[in-house]
Amino acid sequence: MSPQSLHILLAAPRGFCAGVDRAIQIVEKALEKYGAPVYVRHEIVHNKFVVDELKAKGAVFVEELTEIPDDGRPVVFSAHGVPKAVPEAAKAREMFFIDATCPLVTKVHNEAERHFRMGRQIILIGHVGHPEVIGTMGQLPAGAVVLVETVADVEKLEIEDQSNLAYCTQTTLSVDDTTSVVDALKRKFPLIVGPQKEDICYATTNRQMAVKEIAPRVDVLFVIGAPNSSNSNRLVEVAKVYGCAKAFLVQRAVDIPWQEMGGAVTLGLTAGASAPDVLIEEVINALKAKYNVTVEEVAITKESVIFNIPRLLREAEDHRALPLPASATSQ
Repeated sequence: MSPQSLHILLAAPRGFCAGVDRAIQIVEKALEKYGAPVYVRHEIVHNKFVVDELKAKGAVFVEELTEIPDDGRPVVFSAHGVPKAVPEAAKAREMFFIDATCPLVTKVHNEAERHFRMGRQIILIGHVGHPEVIGTMGQLPAGAVVLVETVADVEKLEIEDQSNLAYCTQTTLSVDDTTSVVDALKRKFPLIVGPQKEDICYATTNRQMAVKEIAPRVDVLFVIGAPNSSNSNRLVEVAKVYGCAKAFLVQRAVDIPWQEMGGAVTLGLTAGASAPDVLIEEVINALKAKYNVTVEEVAITKESVIFNIPRLLREAEDHRALPLPASATSQ
């Protein structure tokens, strides 16, 4: 008996974004230039496969600088960004640190600081406890930033001086949900100032648009990504809203929910911005073992954004381990 046919609609863009690619390169180049270990504060990006690959090469992941010995080894800050207190603590200990914060997250940090200098109360739209939110709020003194997550949070807000307000957003939110929250802010606070250019990053927006395109056309949809990846979780939510009730987050091929595949003829497939291509291939190969698979890529746009890694690492002409600069930092 021949296997059942399964047509895969492969969303594009999908997978790694420029900020994630840059952050991973920073850790890899630091390992090549300075040798192991290279310490990384927090997961460099939210993907276990990527983290495990870097661990195998000599990266040591910690949650706080206090876990790092004073051995002079390089320390990398994750793509999500860190509160100002972190580099300050690193400088106080004369650590050699390299900042892998995504440039689009740094843009939000700079916006928040600009609003603060202009005397504005800042409202940040984001998820409580997410590292990016912690990093953005940590750019300014306590109380300077108020966090909201939903329209209901906006309705409960009480701001004394409503003439000096500005808002920023986490870069990896649902475009639709964020629009609703922004609209609620503008209704309640007509004088509120927004970013000159939208904070939600191009990659988040593009991946959500691609899912919107394929979701109504498929029986089941898989988003390859980690449970702690904000942008991956948003893709699952978007798929459900836009017509595919059976949308699932899948970390690896072993996590495929086979019990949900009964009768499926068409499957949508995408990957969050921190999921590598190899995991997409792994899932497709697992499906090929059970189905007669055909793949059709559905591309809504082509991405060409590239972010340079710090000059200190670009200038590494060879891959031999080099001595560390004395008490250096790289921003």
